[in-house]
Amino acid sequence: MTAIRTILVSTICFMTLSAVAQTADELVAKNLQAKGGVEKIKAIKSLRMTGNFDAGGFKATIGQLSKRPDMVKESFSVQGMTQVQAYDGSSGWQISPFGGRKDPELLGEDDVRGLAEDADFDGPLVDAQAKGNKVEYMGHDQVDGDDAYKLKVTLKNGDIFYYYLDPDTYVEIQVEKQQFIRGAVRESVTVMGSYKPVNGVMYPFFVESGPKNNPDARGKITFTKIEANVAIDDGTFKMPAAPAAPAATKPAPK
Repeated sequence: MTAIRTILVSTICFMTLSAVAQTADELVAKNLQAKGGVEKIKAIKSLRMTGNFDAGGFKATIGQLSKRPDMVKESFSVQGMTQVQAYDGSSGWQISPFGGRKDPELLGEDDVRGLAEDADFDGPLVDAQAKGNKVEYMGHDQVDGDDAYKLKVTLKNGDIFYYYLDPDTYVEIQVEKQQFIRGAVRESVTVMGSYKPVNGVMYPFFVESGPKNNPDARGKITFTKIEANVAIDDGTFKMPAAPAAPAATKPAPK
């Protein structure tokens, strides 16, 4: 009887795990289909996004350029100054005039990590297995009192995304992110809404993002335009050379 019980328990556990794995795969498939289907998603090769940023009354204009396979450039403009962060597929850089630095400079490893994840053109759910990402179904949860399906996505580098899918449309309405950097956990949350089609693919035109435990510190972005398959040169994502120092002025002859 003990042997039979052991076999039954093992079989039930295997069946349960298989069901969970299948549910995760099904939810990912429904999510991608709801957004237009993998074929249409992969048919988009570049994106240009422009919009308005608001954080507690502090307003700015934002822009983002993205191009396959993993290039991104983000801009943030206020009072005639523009901050830029970009990733060209191998390295990240920035221009940060608000900190008094007007020349381009390479980003540190910690900042590049998040930017490189943003540069994943399709996000971690598309071709998850090929990218080395592990997707698990975590059951039902709630977002602002509404029911949602919860997926846990563990990236190859160990960072974790929690996707909350609307049970009716299957698109993500919230994504929580955990980055493990130098033994510390950095948590953030992104809320999405106002989905609209762009070249047959659904994109959120409203995004609220910031610290997980401090909603008041989050910024809200309302995109005014999202354009697909625009011509963007790869050089756009490369760090520009710093301007040459002015030549020393020779003293006038006496």
